[in-house]
Parts: sequence; structure tokens; C-alpha cells
Amino acid sequence: MCDQTFLAITFGPCDNCSETKPLMNIYVKNEPINYCSLCVERMACQGLGPNETLATLKTESETLKTKLEEERAKLHDAELHQVAEKVEALGQFIIKTRRTLKGHGNKVLCMDWCKDKRRIVSSSQVRPFRWRRHEHAVTMPCTWVMACAYAPSGCAVACGGLDNKCSVYPLSLDKNENLAAKKKSVAMHTNYLSACSFTNSDMQILTSSGDGTCALWDVESGQLLQSFHGHSADVLCLDLAPSETGNTFVSGGCDKKANVWDMRSGQCIQSFESHESDINSVRYYPSGDAFASGSDDATCRLFDLRADREVSVYSKDSIIFGVSSVDFSLSGRLLFGGYNDYTINVWDVLKGTRVSILFGHENRVSTLRVSPDGTAFCSGSWDHTLRIWA
Repeated sequence: MCDQTFLAITFGPCDNCSETKPLMNIYVKNEPINYCSLCVERMACQGLGPNETLATLKTESETLKTKLEEERAKLHDAELHQVAEKVEALGQFIIKTRRTLKGHGNKVLCMDWCKDKRRIVSSSQVRPFRWRRHEHAVTMPCTWVMACAYAPSGCAVACGGLDNKCSVYPLSLDKNENLAAKKKSVAMHTNYLSACSFTNSDMQILTSSGDGTCALWDVESGQLLQSFHGHSADVLCLDLAPSETGNTFVSGGCDKKANVWDMRSGQCIQSFESHESDINSVRYYPSGDAFASGSDDATCRLFDLRADREVSVYSKDSIIFGVSSVDFSLSGRLLFGGYNDYTINVWDVLKGTRVSILFGHENRVSTLRVSPDGTAFCSGSWDHTLRIWA
């Protein structure tokens, strides 16, 4: 995801043996406990049969996983590009930079569109901006503001990063108003905040973190409504399903997994593990029946939730740099990918071919989002700028 690695180790008394050691933050029945590694191993061995060991149970789980993959492969009768052979190829189209937004003094890390399609919030290594000719700038207490999001109403923005918090700022028309004075700290993780997204209202926000968890919070009270545990490493990205498809979201992380979650139960309902490196970005297909992911393994991949498997890989031998961000066109026919080699690749989702490559940024493309009406998309880069493409 970036050139820096962040590691947080908690020292303190173990909740089981009371000895002061490095602690592992684990959850049992959604209740957080802090155990040392020895107590975690002892707890894992409780309830084992006379001939059972952790090794045999692990072997059994791998065998069951292999059988599931074999059964899934039996239903794999054709590739997506084979089915789409008779689909008419895309004609010539021209996408170019229509506007360059300058104002950040450092690397742009994240951005989001307001639903009015006219305003953008972006965050950088120093501070977040709200763009409409640069309306507001807020200085954060941490140097890396890695996540930002617009509220559905357009009346607030959320952001966070290395401060481990998600803060919500109410917005006003007064450009001289001190937004920092109205800041409300909503979420608190035990490691950096990597992504945040409001649900269908301003009252709830979903966050992901380097502590390996995602969480749903009440904005007004700051109360934790639901926590999501299933990743074994940093969670780097998340995306909410389109509202009409239900209460689910997808997350991706450093464990190379993309997990689909039920927001009501807190359970992981689907998991995909075909990437070979960190998953930096996930985005739902407009219909909600599939999602795309972008990874440091230099590929974008499409996963069909109904088929419960990967259906397409978007890559070329000449592409060796990681994918930092992905998003679909409004129709779902195009997939935009921002890459660490300063380019944006445009893929034909059905045929699996690259139809365009966009140049303009002078450093890695860190974030990319299509506008709500689908007429343009915005990209942010480590070259300190954002670009509007159409």
C-alpha cells in the first residue's frame, strides 16, 4: 500500500496469567481479550480429544478446504471472456484530464465524491481538503490521513489515519469557520485507520484498521455497534454493497484475502484468497452481484458472489507494478485501475482486455473514484495533485 510499515505492539498484564508480556488482541464471542502468546496456545488446545492435536486439526481443515475447491471447480464450465466472445467490442473513446486540483503540499492518499457530484474531499500526508475551489482545509494531529469519506447528506466528512481514530467534521457554508473546533471522534482502533465509509445515513460509519478488524459505529454516540473479525493481518480497504442489495460489505487486506461480511450478524459470509500479495482496494460491481479487487501482485480480479469464485483476472506481462485503487464505470463495462507506475489502466470487464492507458500523474496513483453520475472520475497521486478525467 505504501513505502512505510506500521506496527503496534501492546505490552501489559495478560488477562489470563497476569504476567506483563507482549499481548495479542483476540476476540472470543465478540468480546476483546488480551492474552500473551503462551496463553493463546493453551486456550487453543482446550477441548482437544485424546488423539487430536493442533497439527491434525489443521490438516483436516486443509483437506476440507481442498474438497470444497474441487466441488467449486466442477461448476466452473467457462471463463468470462469466453462467454463474452460474441459481445460487441468497445469502440474508440477518448479520456483525458479535464482539470488538475493543486493545493496539497504532500502525497494525496484518499478521496471521495459528495453525492451532489460537485464537491470532493481528499486527504494527504498532512491534512484533508474539501474541494470546490478548495473550500476548507483541516490540519489533523497525525501526519498520515489515510482515509476520508463524505456523508450521504453532504453535511459532514470523516477522516482518520495514524491517530487510530475516525473523526467526523460537520460542514458549513462559512469558509472561515474553524471546523477543527466542531470535530467529533467517533471510532477508536488499536492501530491505524485505513478506510472509512458512511452507510446509507449520516448516523453510522464503517471503518477498517491495521489492527485486523472492521467496525460499525454510531456517529452520534461513538458507540461500537458491530465488530468484524476474520482477517489475520492489516485490513487496508472496504466497500459497501449498493443499498438495494442488502447489508453487506467487502474488505481486503495484507493477508491476501477479500472477505464479504454481513453487517447485521458480524459474520464473514464469503472469503476469496486468489491474490498473491496485499489487496489495496475493493469495489462492488454496480449491480452488487460481484466485486473487483486491486493488489500489489499487479493484477485486478473480478469475483462473482453468486458463483462464489473468481471469474476474471486483468493483467499483462508488461505490468509489474501494484494496483492501489480500482473502480467501475456506472454501466460496469469498464474497470479503472490506478497503478504504482503513475498510470491508470482501463479494462474491458467482459473481455478482460486493456482498452486504454492514461498518463498524467508524476508519481504513483494512490486513489481513484468514479463520480456518482458516472460522467467523470477523479484520481489522486503522490505527486500532490488530483485530476478529473472525462
